[in-house]
Formats: sequence, C-alpha cells, structure tokens
Amino acid sequence: MSDKSEKSAGPCRAPIRQVFAGRASTSIVPRLAAFTVIELMIAVAIVAVIATIAVPSYSGHIDRAKVTQAQGDIVRIERAIDQFSADKRALPDALSDLGQGEFLDPWGNPYQYQNLSDSSAKDKARQNESPVPINSDYDLYSTGQDGQSALRLTVKSSRDDVVRGRNGGFVGLAAEF
Repeated sequence: MSDKSEKSAGPCRAPIRQVFAGRASTSIVPRLAAFTVIELMIAVAIVAVIATIAVPSYSGHIDRAKVTQAQGDIVRIERAIDQFSADKRALPDALSDLGQGEFLDPWGNPYQYQNLSDSSAKDKARQNESPVPINSDYDLYSTGQDGQSALRLTVKSSRDDVVRGRNGGFVGLAAEF
C-alpha cells in the first residue's frame, strides 16, 4: 500500500526545478519581463497623445503667466510714476527719469511710455476704435509677445499689447479693452 501512495504522489510532489530541468536555457521569467515591439509602440503612442494634449495647454499657461506678469509690472511702474509725480509735481518725460534702470516686459522688450501732458504728444496717444485717447495723462504699455504695436488698439499688431487705459482704471490685454 505504501508503494501505491509513493507512485501516485511522486510526480506531484517533485520540486519545480526538477520539472523544468529538461527545458532549454531560456526560462519563462525573463520572457515575461521583457517588452514586445507592439507594447513599446503602444506606450510611445500613448505618450505622444498625452504630449499633443499637454503642450498647447502648457503654452497657454505660460502666455497667460507672462501677461499677468506684464500687468503687475505696469501697475508697479504706474506707482513709481505716481511717486515721481508727487515728488516733482510733474510727470516724467521718460521711464529712465524714475531712476530704476530699464524696464523690460516678460518678452524682453522695453515698456513704452508716452507723457500726454504736452499738446504735441496728443497725436501719439493710444486709441481704441474712436480717435479718443484711452488715457488723458500718459500711456504705459508692453508691446506684447510679437514686440510690435500701433496707435490704435484694434490693429492686429496691437491686440497682444498689455496696456494701461482709463488713466489706470484698466490694465490688461488690448484685445480686452
């Protein structure tokens, strides 16, 4: 009776290494851990789809951050002009009169300033759709991402400008004025 139990239990109780001992040198474990070409192509395709969605969104966030930075800079420069005006009882002729060095916008272009208190400067004032200037004291703006601008805010080259309007009551994109 013990012979029968040993014969029937023999193959089932054999260690795993004895069962696979007769196989070739390649084993199942390394083959399961490797990637096939199809799996790699699927992974690359997934990464490409995610990048296609993420890159424009990221670029949009960067653009909005630069506009926000330019708005903050314009408000800061506006405060410096107010302080200069309170001290000297006149507006500065140029931003360099503020004594704070050159003011560059987030795109690396200098901020534009135009004192409108002189009657000859009224012709150089920024305007929206009508020929009425958007400010009566001075113009302060960034030429935006393209670095180009025109007197009228409705012109395509001016739409990305970050402007100060309504004598400081508005600071934002010219397209939103």
